[in-house]
Amino acid sequence: MKTILIAVDDSKGSLATLETYGNLFTCVRPETTYLLSVQKIEGRSLMDEMLGVAEMSTLKEQLEGTDYKDALDKKATAILDHHKKKLEERGVTGIKTMVRQGHPADEILDVAKSVNAEMIIIGSRGKRLHTLLMGSVSREIANNAEVPVLIAR
Repeated sequence: MKTILIAVDDSKGSLATLETYGNLFTCVRPETTYLLSVQKIEGRSLMDEMLGVAEMSTLKEQLEGTDYKDALDKKATAILDHHKKKLEERGVTGIKTMVRQGHPADEILDVAKSVNAEMIIIGSRGKRLHTLLMGSVSREIANNAEVPVLIAR
């Protein structure tokens, strides 16, 4: 495999992605490993899932230059730096980091397609504790990805 996408956040599930990646690619490493952090900017409303492309675009524009957006950017950078350092300690090279904004599953699937990822590695669940086995984001990615998805625990 040449290109792997690892979706990360600040959950325990993301720590499992790095461990799984390290165990899976012990001898031969992919040429490029993308670390992706998705900023879920919509908030905590039940209406979040109903925001269309136009509404999401408007929301992104409105947030540019705000303290809230700056805080999101700092958090995403810290998360990516942490995970990148952990991979580098394992001898992984060719790491690229990306930050996207929007619905996590949609953004992960879009990035996987745009970078021609041959596999997506994601944690089994993020911060939502209402799902027992698999989080809603990992479930949506597993159901809709065009490439293999490895869900790490």
